[in-house]
Amino acid sequence: MTAEAGPGVDRPACVLVGPPGAGKTTVGGLIADALRVPFLDTDALIERSAGKPIPEIFFDEGEDHFRVLERAAVAEALAGHRGVLALGGGAVLADDTRELLMEHLVVYLSVELADAAKRVGLGASRPLLAVNPRATMRHLLDARRPLYEEVADVVVPTDGIDPEQVAETVLLALSDPEVRG
Repeated sequence: MTAEAGPGVDRPACVLVGPPGAGKTTVGGLIADALRVPFLDTDALIERSAGKPIPEIFFDEGEDHFRVLERAAVAEALAGHRGVLALGGGAVLADDTRELLMEHLVVYLSVELADAAKRVGLGASRPLLAVNPRATMRHLLDARRPLYEEVADVVVPTDGIDPEQVAETVLLALSDPEVRG
C-alpha cells in the first residue's frame, strides 16, 4: 500500500488511539514504514513546544496545562500531518478532540491491564501512574475504553502479540474498502 492509498492528501493516513502500553508509537512507526509515509506522535509535538518531557510538564505546570498543550498539538497534527499519527492515551478525553477525530480514519489499539502493565512498567515516566499504578491503570483503561470505541473506525487488540503482528492487522484493516469508506 502506498501513501496514495490513504484517505486523501488533506489528512493523516490513519490516527492511532489507545491507552499507555497499547503500542501506538511502536506500531505507528511500523505502519508508517510499510505505507512509506511519515510517522508523528503528538507527545513529541507537546515536548517540543514545551521544551521539556511530559513528566516535567505534569509536575511543573499540572495536568490541566498539559491537556491544553495536548489539544493544540492534536489539532495541529490532524490538520497538517500526512502520515500515521499516534495520539497520547488521554487525548480522547477532550470533547473537541473527539469531534475532530470523527473526520479521520481512527484505529483503536486495545490492551488489557496485564499486557499494559508489562509494557509500560507502571513507572515514574508515566505521571498519571505515580501513585498506586496498577489501580490507576485499571481505572484509566475502564474509563477511557468507551471514548476510544466512540472515535474508532477499527479496533485492533494487541494483547499477547508482537508489534509486527499488530501492524499487519492494522494494515489489513486499512486496505479494506469498507473501512476506508
